[in-house]
Amino acid sequence: MLKRRQFLVSAAAMLAAPAVIGKARAADPEVTLKLHHFLGPKSPAQVKMLQPWVQAIQDESKGRVKIDIYPSMSLGGSPPQLFRQVADGIVDIVWTVNGYTPGLFPRSEAFELPTVFTNDIVATNLAMRAMFDEYLAEEYKAVHVLFNHVHAGQGIHMAEAPVHTPDDTKGKKLRVPGPTGNAVVEALGATPVTMPVPDLPQALTTHVVDGALVPWEIIPALQLQESTKYQIEGPDNNRFGNTTFQVSMNKARWEGLPDDLKEAFDKHCGEDWLREVARIWREDDDEGIKMAVDSGNEHIVLTQEQMDAFNKVLAPVVDKWIAAHANAGFDAKALVEAARKTIAAKKA
Repeated sequence: MLKRRQFLVSAAAMLAAPAVIGKARAADPEVTLKLHHFLGPKSPAQVKMLQPWVQAIQDESKGRVKIDIYPSMSLGGSPPQLFRQVADGIVDIVWTVNGYTPGLFPRSEAFELPTVFTNDIVATNLAMRAMFDEYLAEEYKAVHVLFNHVHAGQGIHMAEAPVHTPDDTKGKKLRVPGPTGNAVVEALGATPVTMPVPDLPQALTTHVVDGALVPWEIIPALQLQESTKYQIEGPDNNRFGNTTFQVSMNKARWEGLPDDLKEAFDKHCGEDWLREVARIWREDDDEGIKMAVDSGNEHIVLTQEQMDAFNKVLAPVVDKWIAAHANAGFDAKALVEAARKTIAAKKA
């Protein structure tokens, strides 16, 4: 009788085992993805934007999706290689600066141009989304774009010399993020130096550059208050052009997702999320300039008359950009006009 009871207990355990294993497996992620980017693990971009976004998607999927974040190019390569890494499937998702791969995203550059972007992050994020299918999609065919966004715009950081007029930048070497930044700096009579933003502090301290076009939000991450003395912008947060970013997934990876998991991503890449991204970047920008001022740096806010002088010098940048893309396979003038109109329409 004892042996029979032991046999029945063992048999029952064996029959129950697949259900227990099945339940354990159901709790495991169905899809695990690697997200690669160029800034550090404590940067506001990771802590305030990427991590909450990842968590929202994981929660929406009820644990079926897991996204591991790899900051600081920890999976190898350099920032300009991020787009190729995701296109080739080396990584699953990237967050990167479009300008790190010059020439690949000419249409998106329209949203970086001075006097096209002035100071409204929300309106520009929403305009890029609204115009994506008709105007921008062609240059992203190698990947699946989850969302595009901009930051608060390029302020001028200077290591030693203040800037109040366009003449104050003549002869200086200024770091730029990409092609539109080159055009801005050249219009100001300075020499553009292209480099990924993590290289900036050393470039400033070794006098490779005299200053940089970059938003305030990067000040804490790179401790730029230690290698600069002046931060310059126009009134009402007006800036000197902008940078566009993308969060994109490998195309095959995206196409292999079940429809309900695609919906989980789409739900957290829409207009509400783009407004939140804008809020995050504006808040981080405000915190960055506060850190610089609290450390003794001078925050120079140009008068409207001074900003008008900059805009007069920078207006031809837009005309030259349109002319330079006359044979690029799209109507550059129509794109700029549509960008201006759509940004204006999206303003709160």
